[in-house]
Amino acid sequence: MKQIPYWLDTAPAQPDRSGKDLPAEADVVVIGGGLTGLSTAYHAARKGARVVLVEKDKVGSGASGRNGSMCTQGLTIGVGEARKRYGQERARELYDSFREAVDVVEELTRTEKIDCDFNRAGRLGVAFKPQHFESMRATQRDLAENFDHETQLLTRSDLKSELGSDYYHGALLDPLSAALHVGKYVHGLAEAAERAGAEIHERNAATGLTRLPGGGFVVETLNGTIRAKQVMAATDAYTDKALPWFRKRLINVGSFIIVTEPLGEARAKELIPNARLVVDSKNIGHYVRLTPDNRLAFGGRARFAPSDPASDVRSGDILKREMTEIFPQLAGVRVDYVWGGMVGFSWDRLPHAGEENGLYYSMGYCGHGVQMATYMGRAVAEMMDGKPEANPLRGLGFPKVPVPFYNGTPWFLPFGGAYYKVKDRLR
Repeated sequence: MKQIPYWLDTAPAQPDRSGKDLPAEADVVVIGGGLTGLSTAYHAARKGARVVLVEKDKVGSGASGRNGSMCTQGLTIGVGEARKRYGQERARELYDSFREAVDVVEELTRTEKIDCDFNRAGRLGVAFKPQHFESMRATQRDLAENFDHETQLLTRSDLKSELGSDYYHGALLDPLSAALHVGKYVHGLAEAAERAGAEIHERNAATGLTRLPGGGFVVETLNGTIRAKQVMAATDAYTDKALPWFRKRLINVGSFIIVTEPLGEARAKELIPNARLVVDSKNIGHYVRLTPDNRLAFGGRARFAPSDPASDVRSGDILKREMTEIFPQLAGVRVDYVWGGMVGFSWDRLPHAGEENGLYYSMGYCGHGVQMATYMGRAVAEMMDGKPEANPLRGLGFPKVPVPFYNGTPWFLPFGGAYYKVKDRLR
């Protein structure tokens, strides 16, 4: 069993981008080599800026290569909550930006010829409890009437044609969400950024940042310093002590995934006949999909613990038990991959982007990072070019941190996780 992300292990090999000399200066320095940083670097370089990206590990080694490889629409908080907070017009604007983000990913894969198995497979939001299904019924009406988005409600009987399991009480099908191979995508985006003229420096962490009196910054890295007119923080769940202001405004949650041995096309189609992306409605839920080579990827918040080799194995055991509870026919299947990673959540469960004390940023994607990181990278490049209206998240400043003396270590998560697991058990 490999303890590395399936998506990175099965992507084409990449060049070694470490050990290069830093230039003395740049127009834009991007900190972080995930999808946010790569998209920012790509779009800023295409505008003619001299862009240098520094990454403390390898491109895609953080959340961008460790996720469920889903490119799904919708707000984490739901459209009803968005309307309650911000009113119908602003809720619609936010919802449309999440919808457009999937289009941006598709456009990039096409224009840059990124071969990453992009496919509008559709997302099945499956109902864990009967009352969840009734809530989906109301959501379907709301989406159609107020957000111009048509979805399909599937009863428990209807669901049999979409899922080889009797575990759920129905589903809401969004036909426009997409699957992709995120390892191929992140590497393809890195290559596209380099073709556009951006420099990528791997294994070169940013260690400090000094704002200059006349404007711009000096960025300190492990391999030297660089002066930049503009700096973009694209670190999300992997934000460290070099950016303490952002670190305390994020809650970093562990997420874990297992991937089975190849099942063969026939057996895979018995599980998910139409290759949908499956996300359940539990508080501590699961996300499930088939891989391009007919394995089952099964992920979730198995444990509220950091990711390390021992923790990942324990989480993998939990996930396999939960997988076979939903799909009993997989009881004897071998698990070939297990890994973990961190997901960046904000306190209000929405992404945030803008400029703070001269520093540009976008982070806190709350499980919607593949498409929103790509989209917001493009938006930040526009913002740095003098177009603040390009930011769909403008005006949504980070909320006040509700935990006194919080420094970015979410010590309270095991308690919250235990509470929500109990709620899930109460059918």
